[in-house]
Amino acid sequence: MKSHFQGKSFLKESDFNQTELETLIDLAAHFKYLKKQNIPHPYLQGKNIALLFEKTSTRTRSSFTIAANDLGAHAEFLGQHDIQFGKKESLEDTAKVFGRLYDAIEYRGFSQNTVEKLAEFSGVPVWNGLTDDWHPTQMLADFLTIKEHFGNFKGLTLAYLGDGRNNVANSLLVTGAILGVNINIVSPTDLQPTNDIQSIANDRALKSGAKLLITDNIQKGVEGVDVLYTDVWASMGEESSFEERIKLLLPYQINQQIVDMTKNNNTIVLHDLPAFHDLNTTMSQEIYNQFGITEMEITDEVFNANYAHQFDQAENRLHTIKAVMAATLGHLFIL
Repeated sequence: MKSHFQGKSFLKESDFNQTELETLIDLAAHFKYLKKQNIPHPYLQGKNIALLFEKTSTRTRSSFTIAANDLGAHAEFLGQHDIQFGKKESLEDTAKVFGRLYDAIEYRGFSQNTVEKLAEFSGVPVWNGLTDDWHPTQMLADFLTIKEHFGNFKGLTLAYLGDGRNNVANSLLVTGAILGVNINIVSPTDLQPTNDIQSIANDRALKSGAKLLITDNIQKGVEGVDVLYTDVWASMGEESSFEERIKLLLPYQINQQIVDMTKNNNTIVLHDLPAFHDLNTTMSQEIYNQFGITEMEITDEVFNANYAHQFDQAENRLHTIKAVMAATLGHLFIL
């Protein structure tokens, strides 16, 4: 019997339905239990996996590498100087070669088209570690964290504050819509999701019953929500736009006032990291020297509060990535 997931790529959330995403999240919880109990689970014994990174990474690279090791596979890292897409060799040719050498491919980079073409031409499962459009492995970790805390998704509302056009905001809107979680994107009008993204999310929300709200009204966007979520104000490669983003987004900083505005004593705070919550990085020091602010998208007070669960999210990247790898490559009997 062939698994429903066997041989399938994991490129974006909208390729999957509610049951499928919930299955991956529950499988991740199972793998988390196995790891905590030191129970071996080498479902990918003898497999070779290519980890392609055009963009730098901390959590994604570590999670894919450890997940591969735990599952018994060998992971080979290739950085931006090791892959030749469009330079010395076409993407199509490279994908065909990798498909002959590797059993599966992870890609983290800029273009969603690249990861889609890798899947098309390699003939092996391809996993999206992040593109400019989507961040699907992050979503599984986020919603596993939410399910661990609340027990289920029914009736929950998540408010995302910040740059509403980036990959994390896109993915939260669409994944919430698929899973039946209400999503509020709370951001300035100039930084709200595109009509295309909203259309995809609205279509999925019709099936799940999720309520979606796109607003620049902070009070309306956060009142009563169960989850507050934020992300850096400028994604990789956008650092030159910090000045403009700071002016636009400072009112949307998650601070204690915003947390209190939810009027919900059980609200949790999530952040996919890295976070500019203090001056302990060279980049935050540069921002402070230039603009005079010590905290950006989240305050240090909130970041270190007991209701902030960003490190649970970070750990859950491992377990959810492992679930994707095992489900698509490991001949598991899951429907």
